[in-house]
Amino acid sequence: MARSFVSKTRDETINFGKRLGKSLKAGDVVGLSGQLGSGKTVLTKGIARGLGVKQSSYVNSPSFVILKEYKGRIPLYHFDVYRLKDILQFSTVGYDEYFYGKGVSVVEWADKVKEALPKEYLMINIDIAGSSKRRISAKAHGKRYEKMLEKMKL
Repeated sequence: MARSFVSKTRDETINFGKRLGKSLKAGDVVGLSGQLGSGKTVLTKGIARGLGVKQSSYVNSPSFVILKEYKGRIPLYHFDVYRLKDILQFSTVGYDEYFYGKGVSVVEWADKVKEALPKEYLMINIDIAGSSKRRISAKAHGKRYEKMLEKMKL
């Protein structure tokens, strides 16, 4: 199942992320794709808010460290795999411990490590549709994520 909508502002993207974050539970994995500057980290800030991360405004892209952890009602594991050369580099981070752990994993540039993603996950693609507009497409991989998208009424 896939759904999409157009976000007209940065705040709309954050609010979508917040709604999504409120629906997520431990062990959930969200993959993000889109070109540089499309809003992957902005969406992650919203997810952090939905997860109750108090300092969600400080969420930034972990491009150089690959992973940042944030505390909320459920921990947020924020990956950015943009700089990785291959899947082997991703495995050195121990991603599987996070994917099947006690928090929510959000992976920016997830298309680069698609074979490492679990069988069930939510994939979100963000396309630039104007200076502040973004076309956000969500594709559910698994029943849980299908139900989540239905409830969110995208």
